[in-house]
Amino acid sequence: MLAGEPYITDAELLGDQARSQELMAAYNAAAPGDADQRRRLLEELLGSVGEETEIRPPFYVDYGTHITIGERCFANFGLTALDVAAITIGDDVQIGPYVQLLTPTHPVDPEQRKAKWESALPITIGDNVWLGGGVIVLAGVTIGADTVVGAGAVVTKDLPAGVLALGNPARVVRSLHG
Repeated sequence: MLAGEPYITDAELLGDQARSQELMAAYNAAAPGDADQRRRLLEELLGSVGEETEIRPPFYVDYGTHITIGERCFANFGLTALDVAAITIGDDVQIGPYVQLLTPTHPVDPEQRKAKWESALPITIGDNVWLGGGVIVLAGVTIGADTVVGAGAVVTKDLPAGVLALGNPARVVRSLHG
């Protein structure tokens, strides 16, 4: 699964998902004023989470344990991070509302799809990236440091560092460095 090889969900994966669903539900239901409880739940749910990082609920994951988030990050309401493969988010990343980070993929062959085969590819978000509201990042994508992805963009391929990308599919419209 994490290596990108095709797999079929089994009892062990379902158990891992059940654990994450319980933690995710508790996180999303925690009282807004109870920052300590939310932090504890986030640390238990995720692979790692940096200091001063805030994720506003609701927050949705497949497993949580395959997500690494750096320091001083902010994710607004409704982040969906389907971490069948690793999701790595650098430091100082800003994530707008209802962003989707989607590592799973499904075969285009109808018989393989009917048999419930899946695979996944990792997503990497560099330091100081800003993902505008409603951005969708697809499996296997790396976004370079200091890049801005405009609201509603669908990122299907890697983006270099220090650019502004817009549209569906997302395309680089200009450099942000001079």
